[in-house]
Formats: sequence, structure tokens, C-alpha cells
Amino acid sequence: MKILVDECIDRKLTREFVDHEIKTVPQMGWAGVKNGQLLALAEAEFDVFITVDRNLSFQQNLPQFDIAVIVLQAPSNRLADLKPLVPEVLAILATVAKGQATTVSA
Repeated sequence: MKILVDECIDRKLTREFVDHEIKTVPQMGWAGVKNGQLLALAEAEFDVFITVDRNLSFQQNLPQFDIAVIVLQAPSNRLADLKPLVPEVLAILATVAKGQATTVSA
């Protein structure tokens, strides 16, 4: 599975996703790109977009994008707060639906 991690998430979190092809927004050269355009770029190359932006599903018409979105909800976007969410993210990767946001929280 090809996963894109938003730029507001510590890139060290990507080490937790073994057996998946994973890139960060900055690695793709897309840092600073706004969400709508970012989703349009991402859907061409990725299956899942992981973010901490809780407003994304309200600001964007997700059904128009051919990519699943996972929103991580933790006390902060620090690595120590996000890392405990990884097992649940890995467990739901196979079932997340494109065009929808799925929230994973502590």
C-alpha cells in the first residue's frame, strides 16, 4: 500500500509503517501545497493520506478524491503522542475507503 504522510507529522513516524511504501509531503516536493491541490496530487500516486488536520473532511469534498484519508487525533502532533496510534492505523489500512476520512484517536 502506498501511503502519504502530511508535512505536519514528524517524518520519524514513517519508520513504524514497515511493509508499506510511505513518503512524506516534503519528500514528494509538495510542502506548502494547500489541501485540495495536495489531495489531487496525492490521489494519482497514493492509496492513503495520513494527516492530523481535523478540518480536512469539512474543508474538502473528499468523495471527489480517489484516496482514503486517515486523521490522527492525539493530544499533540508530537511523535510521542502519535506513535501509539500506529497499531490501529495498520489494522484499518486494508479497510479504509477512498473518498472518505477515517479518524484514529487515542
